[in-house]
Amino acid sequence: MIPVVLVVGQSGVGKTTFLEGLLPILKRRGLRVAYVKHHRGEFEIDEPGKDTHRLARAGADSVVISAPAKFALIRRVEKELPLGELLPLLGDVDLVLAEGYKGAAYPKIQVCRRGFSPEIFAPPGRLLALIADFPLKVSVPHFGFADGEKLADLLLEYTLHNK
Repeated sequence: MIPVVLVVGQSGVGKTTFLEGLLPILKRRGLRVAYVKHHRGEFEIDEPGKDTHRLARAGADSVVISAPAKFALIRRVEKELPLGELLPLLGDVDLVLAEGYKGAAYPKIQVCRRGFSPEIFAPPGRLLALIADFPLKVSVPHFGFADGEKLADLLLEYTLHNK
């Protein structure tokens, strides 16, 4: 089973920005990392006017674009797929970092920032770490926004123990 860690926090708190800095650190350490973004509304990943966009708009249930170095799949679904059903589609990776999915039963890293609610989303036993720019009384490792290397240490250890 691929280790999965959810990165949760309020919208605008800095989850994506923190992950942008963390991913290169994890890659330098040899981890193959998948990223899953949970989105609550409609989204587009294709460019209007391009063939795949045109055929998706024409009614194709699945559209794939493939190139020598990557591929993308767009598939219409009747209802949102749970994270567990997406995992087999991610390929050969060592760790999955998923942004969102607050209610899913996976370990969580919560991102908090001054000016946002300090509410902890993870139930007891599910909070793996906290990233915050102010102190919070929690019994898990606490990191600042500039502590990507230290969090990478924790995630590397977590990955090695949960494969």
